[in-house]
Amino acid sequence: MAKRPADSEQEQEAIKNGDRPMEIDQDEVGDFEDEFEDEFESEDEIMEAGVDGRPDEEREAEERENGMDIDQGTFIPGRHKLSPGETLNPDLSTYELLHTLEAPWPCLSCDIIPDSLGSDRKTYPATVYAVAGTQAARARDKENQIMVMKMSSLSRMEKDDEDEDDDSDDEASDPILETKSIPLTSCTNRIRAHQTPQATSAKPPTTLTAAMTESGQVLIHDVTPHLTAFDTPGTVISPTQNKPVCTIRAHKANEGYALDWSPMFPEGKLLTGDVAGNIFTTTRTQGGGFVTDTTPFTGHKGTVEELQWSPTEKHVFASASNDGTVKIWDARSKSRKAAVSVKVSKTDVNVLSWSHQTAHLLASGADDGEWAVWDLRQWKPTTSMASDVKPSPVASYTFHKEQITSVEWHPTDDSIVLVCAGDSTLTLWDLAVELDDEESRDTAGVQDVPPQLLFVHYMDQIKEAHWHPQIPGTIMATGGSGFGVFKTISV
Repeated sequence: MAKRPADSEQEQEAIKNGDRPMEIDQDEVGDFEDEFEDEFESEDEIMEAGVDGRPDEEREAEERENGMDIDQGTFIPGRHKLSPGETLNPDLSTYELLHTLEAPWPCLSCDIIPDSLGSDRKTYPATVYAVAGTQAARARDKENQIMVMKMSSLSRMEKDDEDEDDDSDDEASDPILETKSIPLTSCTNRIRAHQTPQATSAKPPTTLTAAMTESGQVLIHDVTPHLTAFDTPGTVISPTQNKPVCTIRAHKANEGYALDWSPMFPEGKLLTGDVAGNIFTTTRTQGGGFVTDTTPFTGHKGTVEELQWSPTEKHVFASASNDGTVKIWDARSKSRKAAVSVKVSKTDVNVLSWSHQTAHLLASGADDGEWAVWDLRQWKPTTSMASDVKPSPVASYTFHKEQITSVEWHPTDDSIVLVCAGDSTLTLWDLAVELDDEESRDTAGVQDVPPQLLFVHYMDQIKEAHWHPQIPGTIMATGGSGFGVFKTISV
């Protein structure tokens, strides 16, 4: 990010109107005097002394000292505050893609919907399909909705040194946001999408969304018609197609924030959790209906903040709570009790992410701004682990000073993680970075900035973000200011 004073144009005008450098008469210039002529007798001695005539150690020490001063003065969003009259603008040279799109109401949660446009896409302009749930003002809850979205004409950043042989279809254009709305009577706290396999090549996959609402109900919608309408002109969505195909009332009046579709059940299997600490499973039947287990999983002493199915084990899932614990469960358990429980924070544990590349790695984010990575092979069953024993994380970071609101592993690189926080920043991390002794010395002046930190992206009131599974390195984020779609040149 770059910090630019509001009066920078006035400063540039002042420079423009300043005196020109004095012209020097070349006839009056005397002979050049080499200040090191008498000090060094041979070329080897000059090379040993360094480019400015001083020993290398002395010169490098001064460079490190000067570099430390510069690093300490670097403006870091979320850490430093703007002075009066200053504004914060992105350094566009660090982005390959950067677009913002406004929404009628803030959305705390969103999810990306896979499409039929192909995998590993690298051409522009890009297109993204997604869903989000709104947080309209309480007095106007009737305006709440699920937004089914198509974001198109997402062009690449213009660069001065574009390769003339580049055959990309990229053309500079304004982004387009198309929406299909599903009316709701309550705010959406969390929304997740799930696609069933394609039955035939001629029939699109069924796309389901699950919305955990402020009222305590979980609404499941079939948004396949809404997605089809974007690319089929003249399609009209009927009121019936806006109604939920299932309403889960097992949580009664208990509000909830946690839900997750299992990647191991193509037909659809859903986890939902609430403020009373209850966790329910809902399974889609062969006939297309849904059945919710009547007996919940219990054990948390507070709100279930997050749920994550294992990416490799059909019946295993993880939960996080404001009681500071993360628990691992077996969905087949008749006791409905956790198999493993670990106290990972003294504050609320808000979010989890299970690595899809290395299944024993689980990332967590807490209310105190700390996020950590855990090796589940070090976690032992609850019966054999003392209550005061806390396994050490593989890595942990306290760079953020506000609550962590989202964390997600890169879909194909198990060393890259994105993190969102209450300081209005999204950070990208590379856990594979290790500094040697010389590099550690050179970065010693950057206080509290871990070398694993790759990138800091500022977005007002950012809440949640996801990697696009088909456009490598591309991220969609949502917050109080709308939606952002971007890709950095560092990932």
